[in-house]
Amino acid sequence: MSARTAVLAMIGAVAAAGCASAPRAVAPATLNAAPLAGTTQPTGGAWPTASWWERYQDPTLNQLVTTALADSPTLAAAHARFDSARESVRIAAAAVGAHVDANAQLSRQRLSDNGLFPPKFLGFNWYNEADLGLSASYTFDWWGKQRASVEAATNEARAAAADRTAAALVLAGSVVDTYFGWQTDQARIALLQDRIATLSHYDAIAAQRLQAALDDGDEHDRAGADLAAARGELAALQGSAQLRTVALAALTGRSVAELPELTAKPLPVFTAALPDQVGLDLLARRPDIAASRWRVEAAQHRRHVAAAQYYPDISLHALAGLQSIDLGHLLRAGSADPQIGLAIHLPLFDNGSRAAQLHMADAEINGAVAAYNDVVIGAARDVASSVIAGEQADAQRTQQLAAVAATSGLEQSAAARVQQGLTDLRPQLRAHDALLVQRDALAQIDAARLSADIALQRALGGGFDDSHFNLISMDKR
Repeated sequence: MSARTAVLAMIGAVAAAGCASAPRAVAPATLNAAPLAGTTQPTGGAWPTASWWERYQDPTLNQLVTTALADSPTLAAAHARFDSARESVRIAAAAVGAHVDANAQLSRQRLSDNGLFPPKFLGFNWYNEADLGLSASYTFDWWGKQRASVEAATNEARAAAADRTAAALVLAGSVVDTYFGWQTDQARIALLQDRIATLSHYDAIAAQRLQAALDDGDEHDRAGADLAAARGELAALQGSAQLRTVALAALTGRSVAELPELTAKPLPVFTAALPDQVGLDLLARRPDIAASRWRVEAAQHRRHVAAAQYYPDISLHALAGLQSIDLGHLLRAGSADPQIGLAIHLPLFDNGSRAAQLHMADAEINGAVAAYNDVVIGAARDVASSVIAGEQADAQRTQQLAAVAATSGLEQSAAARVQQGLTDLRPQLRAHDALLVQRDALAQIDAARLSADIALQRALGGGFDDSHFNLISMDKR
């Protein structure tokens, strides 16, 4: 039997032994779509852009978000995790294909007087040995194990990059929420200061009437109680505004003194509406869903690696080398020491190690699929909740505008009676105070509407789109 025939026979026997115990392939995991069918939310809206906060047209907000995304420690940690995952791809890819190594060695050795070859027969005790070689090896990836390792590492890197985008989305949303919370506090503080001035005027009139014995003390006490309550609410709102300023400083990684000047502005008004086909397209628009899906794919590739352990590893290696005990003769043709070989490796008995690795890979797939489905359900809940919250705020705003209009009419009627001398100033002050209360409720509803819009931008993925997301673009996000 020729050497070539023997080698082929050996390969066939080992491959047959591996195939006899190889595991069955499993079908790809089934991933659910976002359960949004049957909902009655309005459609026709647009998907968020990557800089979705710019839709509020506030330069100060844009500056705050840009600063936060540039200097956040949370994002720095996410960047580090992605860099580590990206290098894992390179490590996995480097294990595939050919490897070439250069080797050189020079040693001096003394022969033992009592060894196998006594020096007296050789004529020397000490000798030099020099080796110079170039080795090459190539591992055949016939079963796709190395390719699956690269794919698994690539998908993990994609997932890490999507996690980084998700962290940036959460951070930007927190900055936007906190900023508009501060704006809401400022609007309500202005209304409360007006209320306090109105109630103080009313309290002064009640005190004068009490001194003149025109009224008993009940009205003065009620006025004092309303005034104290308004002052307490003002103190709470001022404290809330200060805490939001501190939160903005923490989110942007700056001190309070380094924040841009915050100026009170009217809240922007937006009506929440979902994009068309949101239930289907949401899977590609949410970075957390994309990360979970890529982890499922990575787990499936790792199972392929575990299954490929049942097949033989076949590698080819060669060495072009020179060896001589005389350094002067090292580069002569007679010192050539070439080698070529074929190696086949298959563990026939491993005490269940391969089976355990395969079962662990199956469990990892099941866990990744469960995590994916949980994220998808959570995403659908986020979208539906934000739209419903916006619709509720819209309905409340319609009624609150009617209440503001009615209360404003009462104030105008009271002011007309005062001008006609039919009554003193107290009814007008009471009507104005009631109007301020209604306007404060309207400000809170407007804040809720804006908060629902911010939540919707985040729930829709904040401009993420995995169809344009690859390892090249991930470096820039």
